[in-house]
Amino acid sequence: MSSAAPTAPDAAPEQALPTDAPAPAGSRWARLRSAAARNRADLLVGLLFAALAVWLTHGLWPDPAGRVLALNPEDQALYEWFLAVDSRALLGDFGLLTDRLNAPDGVNLMANTTVIALGVLFAPVTLLLGAPVTFALLAALNLAGTALAWHLLFTRVLGARRLAAALGAGLCGFGPGMISQTNSHLHMTAQWLVPVIVWLVVRLLRAADPLGRAGRPRGRAGDVPDAGGTGPARVGPDRRRMLTSAVGLAAAVSVQVFVGEEVLFLCAVTLLVMAVAYALADRALLRRALPGFAGGMLLAAGLALLVLAYPLWFQFAGPLGVSDGMFSPHYFSADLSSWWTVSPLSVVGSDEAARLTTGPAEYNAFLGWPLLVVTFGCAIWLGRRPLVIACAAGALTMGALSLGPDVVLGGDRTSVPGPYALLGGLPVVDGALPMRFALGVLPLTATLLVLAVDRALRDAGTNRRLIPAAVGIALLPVLPAPLPTAERPALPEFVTGGHWRECVRPGGVLVPVPLPTPKDPWPMRWATAADAAFGLPEGFFIGPYGRGDTAAMGTWKRPTSALLTDVAQQGGRPVIGDAERQQAARDADRWGASCFALAEGTPRADELRAVLDQLYGPSTRIADAWIWRV
Repeated sequence: MSSAAPTAPDAAPEQALPTDAPAPAGSRWARLRSAAARNRADLLVGLLFAALAVWLTHGLWPDPAGRVLALNPEDQALYEWFLAVDSRALLGDFGLLTDRLNAPDGVNLMANTTVIALGVLFAPVTLLLGAPVTFALLAALNLAGTALAWHLLFTRVLGARRLAAALGAGLCGFGPGMISQTNSHLHMTAQWLVPVIVWLVVRLLRAADPLGRAGRPRGRAGDVPDAGGTGPARVGPDRRRMLTSAVGLAAAVSVQVFVGEEVLFLCAVTLLVMAVAYALADRALLRRALPGFAGGMLLAAGLALLVLAYPLWFQFAGPLGVSDGMFSPHYFSADLSSWWTVSPLSVVGSDEAARLTTGPAEYNAFLGWPLLVVTFGCAIWLGRRPLVIACAAGALTMGALSLGPDVVLGGDRTSVPGPYALLGGLPVVDGALPMRFALGVLPLTATLLVLAVDRALRDAGTNRRLIPAAVGIALLPVLPAPLPTAERPALPEFVTGGHWRECVRPGGVLVPVPLPTPKDPWPMRWATAADAAFGLPEGFFIGPYGRGDTAAMGTWKRPTSALLTDVAQQGGRPVIGDAERQQAARDADRWGASCFALAEGTPRADELRAVLDQLYGPSTRIADAWIWRV
């Protein structure tokens, strides 16, 4: 590769920083036409991303209520319930502590990954068409929306050419980690606000720099800039843009908390590492812009805290809140060899690679050796530019943190400690899965590729073809395949036909038999189909039910629940005496239950029905279910 133009900027300044100078009428018309053409091009790119997202999730579309993501159906049932309970905000029936699960204690929604902002935004879709439709829609929109947002950042902020931007944005939106997390982790794939946050941080930095991005004095509001004016040009920060950037950043961060806190956390760590590396690489900029930039960031943090103080308190210290993580960093850490392995969810991936991670929703590394080699080569060719250094430092740091407390190689745990060991036990950090730090590498890799392809396209030499071709070939192995889907059992007519209203009033508690658990959350689909109009005992959620009130998945079982679960799993007809009947009455009273319901077709339905008849008396048939009013 040629090393020509070593001092070229990271992106064309004339594209990244359009002048504010007045232009003749003819020039304005030309700009309008240029903007229209640019918007049409962006629309075309967005449609291409949308088509790819629909193709990848097309297995859900024939019948969203009857199809499920085959690799993680349990979490899909959970997120559909989240969407149903979030949609109740449109009906004025919503709170951060909901009683529609784990009755009567409830569930702290802030302590769970409930995608509240998305659930409220798409509430009309959920209430009209059902939560499964909303889930399928968001699974596709998160991929396409994230890719389009990065494309706009690369073209509008970096000033990159569209081919370069499209390649990088495609990797950001459809890279291995994003496709893997699409297996029911809506809170991890909803990353379309991350480029907005990055843009606002960059905008704040440029506004705080008295010399501007290109190193020229910038006039204050009302002055004619130096770029073509005859009026005065003053040196100093653009305070208006600093203020609007800080306010916008606070707003974006606040919304992201209600979309996915873990994504915000990963974004913050990545930007912090990049900021330090960029400052060390460009100390002149550090000296010029640090006071204004730091002030703007403090203002943004203060404004965001005003909005988020109560929700965050509620999450960590409120009713049923949790302040610790429940997942072991030793188990949820990336295998070092997974980085140069191709994801099993790519078109050329092998199922054998699945052994290198914890499950199909966590193929967060898996960039493959061709992409790693080409990215490394592009970083070397781009030279010691501050942005390149910052991206490389961020990628290496996030990649290293993903390895967890102890490095795992080829499935074998070594005695080599990972950098994450330095952070283990810190508040907030211990709630994040180490392997998900790998997701921060994806946009940084994409940015390096965008810079390299963009520079090559501006080059008249052999690099104009060589580098884009090399990047394209390196991206081919990570091209994703459609996500596997499967049929799921139909819901009983008792639920879909609204017959549940004959059993429990809206807002009351219905006990499905058997009760939902984290491993078998399927009865939660009953409440989802009814738009969470009734509550359920127990269920699939995170709450303070571990030892010492630490975080745990689900809650402990009441004796009657344990009895019914045992019959459902192992069969048999246990002896029921007065003690069991008295306990059953106490449990029903504890739950605040209106009735128990057993759907026709439930495994071991006859045995369960016999037990319930002895506990609560003869059943009543409603549609395709037996019910016991208590």
